[in-house]
Amino acid sequence: MEKENRIIEKIKPYLQAMPDIFNYQLATKVVLAIWLFLLGRIFQALLRSSGRVAVTSGDWKFLFTTWQGVMILLLGIGSLFVYVAFDLNTKIVLSRNLITGQKESLDESIKEGFFSIRKMINWRGILVILYIALIGPLLGIGVSISATENLYIPTFISSVIQDSVIYSALAGAAMLLFLVVGIANMFILHGMIIDDLPIAEASKQSGQLIKANWKDYIKQNLVFIVLIVGSLTLIAVICLFLPLKLITMMPQGWLSRLLTVLFVTAGSAVSVLADLFGVPLYLLKMTQLYYSYKEGREVEYKYNERKEHSEYKKGILAIAIAMIAVAVLLFSYFDQLFPLDTDVRIIAHRAGGNEGRENTLSGMEAAWKAGAYGSEIDIQRTSDGYYILNHDGTFKRVAGDDRKPSDMTLKQIKRLSVDGETVPTFEEMLISCRGRMVLFTELKGKTADKKMAEDAVKIVRQYQMEDEVVLISLDYELIDYIETTYPEMETGFLTFASAGKTAELNCDYIGLEEESATSAAIDSIHKEGKKVLVWTANEKGSQKHFLCTDIDGLITDNVSQALGLVKELEHRSDLDRMVDKIKTIL
Repeated sequence: MEKENRIIEKIKPYLQAMPDIFNYQLATKVVLAIWLFLLGRIFQALLRSSGRVAVTSGDWKFLFTTWQGVMILLLGIGSLFVYVAFDLNTKIVLSRNLITGQKESLDESIKEGFFSIRKMINWRGILVILYIALIGPLLGIGVSISATENLYIPTFISSVIQDSVIYSALAGAAMLLFLVVGIANMFILHGMIIDDLPIAEASKQSGQLIKANWKDYIKQNLVFIVLIVGSLTLIAVICLFLPLKLITMMPQGWLSRLLTVLFVTAGSAVSVLADLFGVPLYLLKMTQLYYSYKEGREVEYKYNERKEHSEYKKGILAIAIAMIAVAVLLFSYFDQLFPLDTDVRIIAHRAGGNEGRENTLSGMEAAWKAGAYGSEIDIQRTSDGYYILNHDGTFKRVAGDDRKPSDMTLKQIKRLSVDGETVPTFEEMLISCRGRMVLFTELKGKTADKKMAEDAVKIVRQYQMEDEVVLISLDYELIDYIETTYPEMETGFLTFASAGKTAELNCDYIGLEEESATSAAIDSIHKEGKKVLVWTANEKGSQKHFLCTDIDGLITDNVSQALGLVKELEHRSDLDRMVDKIKTIL
């Protein structure tokens, strides 16, 4: 009993702080939403004045070579300052008020947090902002702002790092270095906001506090994580997992479906609330540690001396009513919202993926026999003007020859061996896949220019396969040229990062890298009447995720695995259908 009381006492301050945290989150999110709306309008005006609707990974030089691009960069960096002010600084002000019992109105606290950013308008402050907004989220360390918390290293880059011992070692060393720097400066914002220190002094003080108390710092972090995660796990087990387990034992029918909807809706609400309160509660704990380390003793929360908020119970009631209303709506449209099967088409990467040799006729044949809808291939131009299949800049990896396709004649290339098979021409691939598969043809390498575009269209027309070929590229200008000049051709632009109205780009397909293929991005592209490709999803979990979305095509190396998942989806329970779909949204 004594142990349970100690645990309750540890959790109590966080529970008591939740009404104030909710009010802060609501107010700051509204302000940030207004800021994002205005910023988006300014960005769009700048893009349109340059003749663009979006800036993408294939057009990044625009940001440094035009005045509109430079303005977008400066506004983007400025917005990071605004986000740190409202997303972190205001919450540190709130934490200080809760711990010290200081009475300050909501608007006064938000104003204080915002104007504290003035101390960061210097080179040190820019480094801190970049760490919080970019480096931390990319490496998955530290506390980040909501605008960039989902920032990621593209899969095609991370896979290269993972496949190289040297790159993996360098990446590991960089992560360790940034982790140490992040921990050493954990209290830099606290020093600036609470003690009004200049950023250099705040950084020095933070390092000294961590150095003197690093053992306790690690211990307190672990205890906090165990308390919060343990509490959430306990709630999930009692209120979600056990009831759902019992539901799965019931006969399938309207009652089991209704109960499934109710409990999954409740679980989703808990997940959203955990995300809403997670960072503020952690900052509350860090603020308590800041005071404790400075004073050399444990500082108690004075917040627990306040009267309880009457809004607390009202808030819980309002959330419960909202969840029931949502559950009823979901139950009424269950089959439409959580479809049993999928319409996503499987496209083999580099002709056959892992079904056969890369960019070869036999690879394409193997993918077709496995049941793939299409093949993605890469074409490059030879020195004598022919088009052959190859992905890399040279043939070193696939054929042991370090020469470039553009430096070789077709006759020389035909002497090469890709595991006993010759390198095919574009024409040979067209003939082989005619009437069987759609060929997603990427215009690749340094020879990917207007001549390649025109020649590719000419060849496709020659074989009357306009409806069986999609010309794709990472170069938007090239795709825009094809779509404008040859509107009868299907085109696709591949991007792993974009800003602006990407859905309005001039093409038929937009190919998104895995992490950028969000539910919002997919919906916006479909609203513009375009199709969505996702590349290159190879992991089973990732494939299942995208098969449960509304994308049109999935490019993958693991074709058989993806096709197996397509069949598995047809035999899911109501619970699996709900969970799978919700995962694509949250």
